[in-house]
Amino acid sequence: MLLDSITCPADLRGLSNEQLTELATEIRSVIVGAVAQSGGHLGSNLGVVELTLALHRVFDSPQDRILWDTGHLAYVHKLVTGRQEGFGQLRKAGGLSGYPCRDESEHDWIENSHASTVLSYAHGLSMAEDLRVERAHKRGEDAEPNHVVAVIGDG
Repeated sequence: MLLDSITCPADLRGLSNEQLTELATEIRSVIVGAVAQSGGHLGSNLGVVELTLALHRVFDSPQDRILWDTGHLAYVHKLVTGRQEGFGQLRKAGGLSGYPCRDESEHDWIENSHASTVLSYAHGLSMAEDLRVERAHKRGEDAEPNHVVAVIGDG
């Protein structure tokens, strides 16, 4: 499976369009299988496969922060950030959380499951980035702000 070769988001950047299409199909199959075993949010995750792949190809996670508004949209994000191995234990005791979880990955910046809260997080993190860059410039250092991406949920 192509998904087995994806250990971090940077791995997506080398894939052709055909490979991305194949990967999207594999991801949908993995999600359907996991949700059939342990429950979870199927439709919303199937609907963000290409979006998630595109975001992780364009932005440099975890330096760029990709924030998931309703955390149950993050299954694809989990798969492309190195958590394929534990995905069969999704939402089970001792397994992966059904939501972003900072203890699981440096790619999970916030833990949430409520619609629209990500807007406040994104605003605060963006302001913090601006301050970080401003302070670096005052010290005579080069600095560019990292991106903050808010994926607004289906809630």
